[in-house]
Amino acid sequence: MLEVEWPRISRERVGVPDENCRAPFFLLGPTAVGKSALAVQFAERIGGEIIGADAFQIYAGLDVLSAKPAAELRLRVPHHLIGEVPLTTRFDVAQWLARAKECITDITARGRVPIVCGGTGLYIRALTHGLAPLPGADAALRASLEKEPLPSLAERLRSLDPATTVDLRNPRRVIRALEVCILTGRPFSTFRSEWTGDAAPRGVILSRPRDELHAAISARTEAMFSAGVIGEVASTGEVGPTAAQMLGLAEIREHIAGRLTREQCIAAIALATRQYAKRQLTWFRRERAFPWIDLSSFSDPLAEALSIFGTPKSLGVGRCALRVGR
Repeated sequence: MLEVEWPRISRERVGVPDENCRAPFFLLGPTAVGKSALAVQFAERIGGEIIGADAFQIYAGLDVLSAKPAAELRLRVPHHLIGEVPLTTRFDVAQWLARAKECITDITARGRVPIVCGGTGLYIRALTHGLAPLPGADAALRASLEKEPLPSLAERLRSLDPATTVDLRNPRRVIRALEVCILTGRPFSTFRSEWTGDAAPRGVILSRPRDELHAAISARTEAMFSAGVIGEVASTGEVGPTAAQMLGLAEIREHIAGRLTREQCIAAIALATRQYAKRQLTWFRRERAFPWIDLSSFSDPLAEALSIFGTPKSLGVGRCALRVGR
């Protein structure tokens, strides 16, 4: 994890955000679309700090595999909730939400703008709509469920919650949804209607044409291997059940064990990542509050994002961030 001492920003230079700018601004999108670089440019222009909204980049370690923002980007502006949780720790949306709220409070208190950047839809939904109260984990029940094969778990969840929208290929989420169903006697999907939160959050969803996104995913997967992801995984010790769901981890371990060739491993990870990006896009299409920016169509996507934030394109600075207190 990078250790950078960031100076306090003078309110005379940056200004005090007005009430419309105290809420975070969201830069969202599927994996490999190009969020990290644009978020840093955006933060530099408006006096912002980035809060990661990625279920796996939150972990300390496996930096190459989890595609954390490059060190150069993290040195340019402060990043939060990236590389902060031990790989052995179970981590869920409620824990992330609590930490994200603390970051938002701290960032705004220093006269800066929180920029939530990531692609984990459940985290975004929790921050924009809140969370219904759910029962805590039941160790005995969870241990029992973890012994069952995923197809059996998925079938049980469908029977208890026919309206489920849980990713049935994700064991962690299937087990948690089943746990809630069993402990409460209610379908897990019914809790979503109880989520409440602030209306009309501000932000954008970044996208690219499918072929471009797939090409970016393939290029990034190849780059991970060039950057030493095999050695990174081989040298990593114990990984907890949540971090173990990280894209590519199982495939690389299969390669290390000699059951997949390097080429087969790369192809399998690229395929899994494309499938994940498709699920992310499906989730984001339900988020009606955010306009979309096609990064291949806009000649200046940064200017477009600044315009949505409330910044005159000609000035390139944030009206909100420059509202100097007297």
